[in-house]
Amino acid sequence: MIFIKSESEIKLMREAGKIVGNLLLEIEKLIKPGVKTIELDKFAEEFIRKYGAIPSFKGYKGYPSTLCTCVNESIVHEIPSKKIIKEGDIIGIDVGVCFKGYHADGAKTFPVGEVSKLKRRLIEAAREALKNAIKMAKEGNRVLDISHAIERTAKKYGFSPAKDYTGHGIGRALHEDPPIPTYGPPGKGPLLRHGMTLAIEAMINAGTGESKTLRDGWTAVTKDGKPSALFEHTIVIRGDNPEILTLP
Repeated sequence: MIFIKSESEIKLMREAGKIVGNLLLEIEKLIKPGVKTIELDKFAEEFIRKYGAIPSFKGYKGYPSTLCTCVNESIVHEIPSKKIIKEGDIIGIDVGVCFKGYHADGAKTFPVGEVSKLKRRLIEAAREALKNAIKMAKEGNRVLDISHAIERTAKKYGFSPAKDYTGHGIGRALHEDPPIPTYGPPGKGPLLRHGMTLAIEAMINAGTGESKTLRDGWTAVTKDGKPSALFEHTIVIRGDNPEILTLP
């Protein structure tokens, strides 16, 4: 079931989204060679709680951490650990925040020092895919119009959308209907209506769109070991001009 949000609900989601946006801004300053991903996670939890909010991911279906810290070939759900990020890595930081019962979810992929041309193009492609997807998130369009924009952008760069994972509705629950795939034919899926709130995730792989899950039961990596990049915003449908809720 797809829930239409009231302005009072959107206001709370906007507050959660500001925390997401500000956290991603601050955490970028900490990303450098030699840092452990668990150190980023500790900073993130303290940051979120300082603002009277709760990490959405921690404890969700047993997930143990505040962040997903996806390094290189990791697509989603990599658990922060003693892993040290190195010069030339890329790292996707995905975070959810719950403020007074309402969630916002956002992600960015960052280079660690100097990275390869391929990785720079991959980050550029994923960032552009999210931008193009948000442009399609307007009243009267359909969910797969968003999905198709992600797929089209990935292919323009010679990359693939990560096919096994989706964006999602969001609000009182972290994951609500509708799922938002990273690919698909335009003009299909549920109708987009004013007041719908969506977490749009542009997940782009340098090689195949297929993935596999590691033994921890969480970390999803590309099947061919090539890098992946993720950008995500939580938005609300408002006529022809979607409002991004996860800005700093």
